[in-house]
Amino acid sequence: MAAPTVVLIPFCVTGHLTSMLQAGKRMLSSGGDDRAMSLTVLLAPLPMARFAHIVEREATSGSGFDIRFHRLPYVELPAFTSPEDMISSFIQLHASNAKAAIAGLGCPVAAVVMDYFCTTLFDVTHELALPVYVYFTSPASMLALMLRLPALDQEVAGDFGEAGAAFDVPGMPPVPAAFLPNAVMKRDSAYRWSMYHANRFMEAAGIIVNTVAEVEPESLAAIAGGRCMPGGRRVPTIYPIGPVIAFDPPAEQPHDECLRWLDAQPRSSVVLLCFGSMGNLTLPQVQEIAEGLQRSEHRFLWVLRGPPPAGSPYPTDANVEELVPGGFLERTKERGLVWPRWAPQKEILSHPSIGGFVSHGGWNSTLESLWHGVPLVTWPLYAEQHMNAFVLVAALGVAVAMEVDRKRGNFVEAAELERAVRTLMGGSEEGREARAKAAEAKAACRNAVEEGGSSCAALQRLMREISGHGGA
Repeated sequence: MAAPTVVLIPFCVTGHLTSMLQAGKRMLSSGGDDRAMSLTVLLAPLPMARFAHIVEREATSGSGFDIRFHRLPYVELPAFTSPEDMISSFIQLHASNAKAAIAGLGCPVAAVVMDYFCTTLFDVTHELALPVYVYFTSPASMLALMLRLPALDQEVAGDFGEAGAAFDVPGMPPVPAAFLPNAVMKRDSAYRWSMYHANRFMEAAGIIVNTVAEVEPESLAAIAGGRCMPGGRRVPTIYPIGPVIAFDPPAEQPHDECLRWLDAQPRSSVVLLCFGSMGNLTLPQVQEIAEGLQRSEHRFLWVLRGPPPAGSPYPTDANVEELVPGGFLERTKERGLVWPRWAPQKEILSHPSIGGFVSHGGWNSTLESLWHGVPLVTWPLYAEQHMNAFVLVAALGVAVAMEVDRKRGNFVEAAELERAVRTLMGGSEEGREARAKAAEAKAACRNAVEEGGSSCAALQRLMREISGHGGA
């Protein structure tokens, strides 16, 4: 009889797909030798998504894992009124395709693991009598908020973004409305889909979270204790298996100019500015960053990207001379580098000269930063990043807050960037505390994935449960 497979259904954008593939490989490596398993990845590609390089890399990596990719038939992108509406409706259109693909596999299916944007496909797993798990790519604090949403929907009148009082989310300090995720600020299609997913989470056999038990203990305890749900309603088993990032260095270390430049800088002296795979900034904002960095008088490596082409959310290589103020490169050439292309972020964060990270606060980037013990300055741009910023500062203490004008497209003034960089890099008490907390988080992350660590143990529990399901 063929070995069973675990079916992965990711949301096919870089941050979600990469994380889920890493999680899947961890699952296989934690399953023990008594029952080999494979991964079957169902791909429902968005027209504008770029992920072919990820699939190609996994297919040719020689990792030793049995990973099979199955591209679902093309469907038209539906009309939508928000990113959440677009993603969730698009996935919903793939229900029949996903059912046919899973039913047609030539091996038993031990379980289905799907991205939290894909819960419209829960009906498929129910019809096929298969156990389904949610893979939650965001922190446990965000999961706590989502589980709390149905109750908040009844408690709060009007749009959340207009609320005067802070929000009670168990496991966290009171959350001001200004730090809520974009999707729940207004009672629109994004809000309705967030409510939909939150309610469907309760049907899962378990929720796999990309976090570390020792980094977010209060949020995880609140979730497990039923404090996020009305009436202490039972929550599916939570499996904190993070940090889910690629730990192994590439076979050949990249020799980018930016890494060679870092080699010449003093230890912990450089602040990195990098804003994720969709981190495109306006020209006025670029000018403010340049002024703030120049006035900060600290060393910097700034990953600056150009505007995306029509129909794509992804930035292009930047023409630096056209974007930064005249004379900026000359004035800062002894202490700064503006990098106009994709940058090897993990390798940069691991470099001993890096002492801080001005980041959009995407959770993958945050975990990479904490893995290397690098404290942050938070500059949220989209999705749940405002909530992440609040958690990193108010709950975890690993970041310095920066005033971001959400009503102006998350604009930051030059003086505010200067202040935040000086605070983090200049030896202030606040900066020292963030650095010490980041060092503690680094130790927690690394201990968690060692044999006997909390994340390793969670993975083993998960795979024992999945193995116990047999295979349909």
